[in-house]
Amino acid sequence: MNFVYFTHSLRSCWNHGNAHFLRGVLRELIAAGHGVRAFEPANAWSMANLLRDEGEEGLAPFRRRYPELDSVLYEADPDLEDMTDAADVVIVHEWTDPAIVEGLGRLRARGARFTLLFHDTHHRAVSEPGSIAALDLGGYDGVLAFGEALAEVYRGLGWGRRVFVWHEAADIRLFRPPEVEEKREGLVFIGNWGDGERTEELETFLFEPARRAGLPLDVHGVRWPPEAVDRLSASGFRHRGRLPNPEAPDVFARKLATVHVPRRFYAKALPGIPTIRVFEALACGIPLLSAPWQDTEHLFRPGLDFLMARDTASMARHMRSLAREPGLAASLAAHGLETVRARHTCAHRVRELLTTLSVLGTRAAQEVPA
Repeated sequence: MNFVYFTHSLRSCWNHGNAHFLRGVLRELIAAGHGVRAFEPANAWSMANLLRDEGEEGLAPFRRRYPELDSVLYEADPDLEDMTDAADVVIVHEWTDPAIVEGLGRLRARGARFTLLFHDTHHRAVSEPGSIAALDLGGYDGVLAFGEALAEVYRGLGWGRRVFVWHEAADIRLFRPPEVEEKREGLVFIGNWGDGERTEELETFLFEPARRAGLPLDVHGVRWPPEAVDRLSASGFRHRGRLPNPEAPDVFARKLATVHVPRRFYAKALPGIPTIRVFEALACGIPLLSAPWQDTEHLFRPGLDFLMARDTASMARHMRSLAREPGLAASLAAHGLETVRARHTCAHRVRELLTTLSVLGTRAAQEVPA
């Protein structure tokens, strides 16, 4: 089949986590023999920020690690009919301009033969519900939501059985344990500032526990305000700036553990949805410590695949335990890797997507192997 994906950006992962998952999924579709095309706006916010900070060199990690992938740029008011002429399946990400979202829906409603899916991997449906409710999705065949809590929001909007849970996952062609284990030291947190959505949580579950445990901490990410960087420096920690996502496995390979601090909307308003960095970290075989979140869909085995902390004191204890008990670290790494490889790879998600297409009564469903 021929798949077309409208994304905010395939090439840039600057504050754009969906690019991680999209790259892995498109690569798996290509490996399975499908045709893929990705379209992104020429003025994408993520790309503009990447080029501002790093220039064209900022694209080198993507080009080096994903040589089979590229995207086609489009300007305002593109010819959507021409862009989708050969498509069997068109998937439109939630960050796409509303005019493009609605234009593709009108094209499908007028009889375009592709299956049209809306893909939501963000919390705007609960944090800015008006922005999603205002979209005209009437021509769409279905919605892909990256968690059950988000799928329930769309069911409330009338989508019923046409909304499908499609979790993010790890691209294990890239995210995997190091071939040769070397000495691991310190902690790492990879995450963008996030508009203050987890300021208190970072202090409670990252900065203060690391200080109490006496472990070095490296932080990677963009949009960290000066006061947060100063807080890190005052504690003897280091802010390393942006880490291109393709280079994250190399960083994980050198660290004792990584910490997951979910943004407030995912911890409370959309429980059960981990960020893609959880999948990627576990796929790399690094022990994972996490601030509280509810694994309502039983994606993992808390306590076996990773350790959950209730508060600052318990997080500090977990950190100290990992530093002192190599057996505990090895057990967490092995079990987390086992769960990801068994259930949460981009290859799994491609199979789930093909199953979704088989459920929908569209032309694309007829092309899905039995």
